[in-house]
Amino acid sequence: MNRRYIFLLVILAVVVFGVWMNIPNGNPIKLGDFERSRDVQLGLDLRGGVQVLLEADLPAETEVDAQALNDAVSILENRSNALGVSEVVFQAAGTRRIVGEFPGLTNPDEVIATIQEVGQLEFVDMGDNPVEPGTIIKTDYLQSTTDTAPATEPTAAAGTEATAVPEDKVYHTVMTGTELSSVNVTRLQTGAYVVEFQLKADGAQTFAEYTSANIGKYLAIVLDKSVISTPTISSAITEGSGYIEGQFTYESANALAVQLRYGSLPIPLKVVETKVIGPTLGQDSLNKSLIAGIIGFLIVISFMAIYYRLPGVVADVAIIIFALITLTVYKLIPVTLTLPGIAGFLLSTGSALDANILIFERLKEELRAGRNLRTAIQMGWQRAWPSIRDSNIAAIITCAILFWFGSSFGATIVKGFALTLFLGVIISLFTAIVVTRSLLNLVTDWIDPSKHSKWFGA
Repeated sequence: MNRRYIFLLVILAVVVFGVWMNIPNGNPIKLGDFERSRDVQLGLDLRGGVQVLLEADLPAETEVDAQALNDAVSILENRSNALGVSEVVFQAAGTRRIVGEFPGLTNPDEVIATIQEVGQLEFVDMGDNPVEPGTIIKTDYLQSTTDTAPATEPTAAAGTEATAVPEDKVYHTVMTGTELSSVNVTRLQTGAYVVEFQLKADGAQTFAEYTSANIGKYLAIVLDKSVISTPTISSAITEGSGYIEGQFTYESANALAVQLRYGSLPIPLKVVETKVIGPTLGQDSLNKSLIAGIIGFLIVISFMAIYYRLPGVVADVAIIIFALITLTVYKLIPVTLTLPGIAGFLLSTGSALDANILIFERLKEELRAGRNLRTAIQMGWQRAWPSIRDSNIAAIITCAILFWFGSSFGATIVKGFALTLFLGVIISLFTAIVVTRSLLNLVTDWIDPSKHSKWFGA
């Protein structure tokens, strides 16, 4: 009896939290550093946006290392996500290509510019004469003594306009971004934001020697030959760690940290194709999906209530709770919802109903065999459980295979379907094991089963 009430309290708490999470008031949920929006994240096919196809900019006969391609995917995605564009997705497609999706964006030039900003990061000796952020300079990194042109076509850092250095001067690169091991935003005791960094062993030694000999001089942070910051060396940095001061807000400090952390790609990339998906088409698909889902849901809950009577009504309540929990989980992870993702959710709803149907059919068999209602509920659950367990395990294995396939071959459609189906199967097990069973026991406490056996299909 005590365990039954504990389950009921858990169900009530989950429902209250789910209702609160899905109230459309626009305020995000915050718990310390954890923050999630209460809005459902819509994917490219529902929201519209830009899809871009990238390819390794190497000769066709050159083999692209799989780890390098995966590292490039992580760098592109982490850099975009760290800047607050959380719906951006990059995935490897085959052995030489990467697919990028930018929901909500409609300007391909903006997307291409964002990708091309992610290039070579350098720490450059400026001596006593710093230049303004956004200035294009020449450096001696990867250059011969007779060729001082930039190794790549320079692009301006984010949020700045590129300007050329008046004099044809070549600056010395002290080290590159490959020597950074970690970069974070922190606050001093004064409350000022700074960008804190940690160097690898070789970089720490190089930096110690350079900063010891150049106190009071300027060290430029350069991305794709464009200056993004020119801090002063205030003291020797000999411990392999330090911080960059400036008139930073959190946003500007985080933007610099992102550029430092994800500034270099392991392989050069070129844009092969861009495709714009209009928001009108996406909204039309979303509306049709919602209408189809609502119609199907109403048909299913009506069938359950008519055919299984009171247990069917209990199952309908459990399915509503299932939908509420699933939507809440989507927001907490968060899950970017696409059309295939909606299909996975609807299919998982069917799995949740399958579990209830198995239980109720067993319940009816036990009642026809002459057992009382409480015993019939217990026996029905025990005998239905092996089938419920096996079918859901099979579904979970299938989801894992589909998710691996989507991750390995860049099939985002398959990956989204597998993820929502997997989450739905897990949540449906909770609703079948805890919610349906607890509500049935609660119903038998409220009514006299001997007087209402027809309510249970006996």
